[in-house]
Amino acid sequence: NEWRTEEPLTEEDLTGIESMEQCRRAMEQHNWNIEAAVQDRLNEQEGVPTVFNPPPSRPLQVNTADNRVYSYIVSRPQPRGLLGWGYYLIMLPFRFTYYTLLDIFRFALRFIRPDPRARVTDPIGDVVSFINSFEEKYGRLHPVFYQGTYSQALNDAKRELRFLLVYLHGDEHQDTDEFCRNTLCTEEVVNFVNTRMLFWACSTAKPEGYRVSQALRENTYPFLAMIMLKDRKMTVVGRLEGVIQSEDLINQLTFIMEANQTYLVSERLEREERNQTQALRQQQDEAYQASLRADQEKDRKKKEQQEQKRREEEAARQIVLAEERRRRTLQEEKERKSECLPPEPSQDDPDTVTIVFKLPNDSRVERRFLFTQSLTVIYDFLFSLKETPEKFQIVTNFPRRILPCLPTEDRPNPPTLKEAGLSRSEVLFVQDLSDD
Repeated sequence: NEWRTEEPLTEEDLTGIESMEQCRRAMEQHNWNIEAAVQDRLNEQEGVPTVFNPPPSRPLQVNTADNRVYSYIVSRPQPRGLLGWGYYLIMLPFRFTYYTLLDIFRFALRFIRPDPRARVTDPIGDVVSFINSFEEKYGRLHPVFYQGTYSQALNDAKRELRFLLVYLHGDEHQDTDEFCRNTLCTEEVVNFVNTRMLFWACSTAKPEGYRVSQALRENTYPFLAMIMLKDRKMTVVGRLEGVIQSEDLINQLTFIMEANQTYLVSERLEREERNQTQALRQQQDEAYQASLRADQEKDRKKKEQQEQKRREEEAARQIVLAEERRRRTLQEEKERKSECLPPEPSQDDPDTVTIVFKLPNDSRVERRFLFTQSLTVIYDFLFSLKETPEKFQIVTNFPRRILPCLPTEDRPNPPTLKEAGLSRSEVLFVQDLSDD
């Protein structure tokens, strides 16, 4: 009800609502496990695929056939004393019969109903479910479990050049509780594992744990496998099987790490050298690209200059052609005007007007007209002359006035020579207007 308000929500309010909704969806995806949600978010920021969108299932690429793998197997203590041996011999037939019948039953059951663990549908869900059940049973004091699939743990260990300790949890094994309570969850083991390596664990009762079990092929429980990048392959370099005390576990893990540390150092040096080579190649590529861009820029500018020069030459050519067309049109118009002029009247005609025109080039032209003719005839006569400029006007000397020889909106029909006030003998000046 608090959100039901007539005031519109601001952009800041909408951003806050979207952030809360994203947090809620993320927590639901991780079964409200804050630690898993945080690690998944960090994986996304580092460019690692989210654990809730794992890559397609494929065979685990781990070398388990290295002939230098270190194995440490702890067998159960032998019975002591007459009473112990007696109890052991009495129970031996019953144990043999029980486990034999159990194996036969499991073997027959495989033909009737395939093992559901063989099909991995939700690997991250298997890991999160195991972690939750482990904490409910043994508490929260334990090494930091890797919140992701086995394949992603391998990829992180390979990328970070770190040791990966894999723990397969056998729920029904008689030594599992003792190992978890007295060894794995002790403070010294927790501190050692958290500061030295990545730690991934899952129950073999889960499909993801069962798949890893099929790849590592353990003999008994508890089972620990140390995996690292060796000779450019993720390789099992140590196997610890059976109940082991915390001090012995730390000693054995330390021995395995020290025996194989040189491989990680060598890989770090090779990776650094590859990175330097790649950086050098990248610098060379960048220099080449810069040089290529400079050459391309020069070619572009050269082409632009050539294109600009071509356009200027084309523009100049068009100007020349336009000028030639204009002159040709003007000449044709002069010839047409000359052909359309009325004949020059005789000198004895009483309506004759003799006009002397002074041209802009100081030359003189004389011609006779009739008083009854329009001033347009004078203009057309002058226009038809070669010496006359393209644009001009006719001006009287005294008083100085411009003769209205061309039609206008106010006077569509120019006046006659008589109406213009010209006498029988006149001197008129032709004024050039081409530069105006």
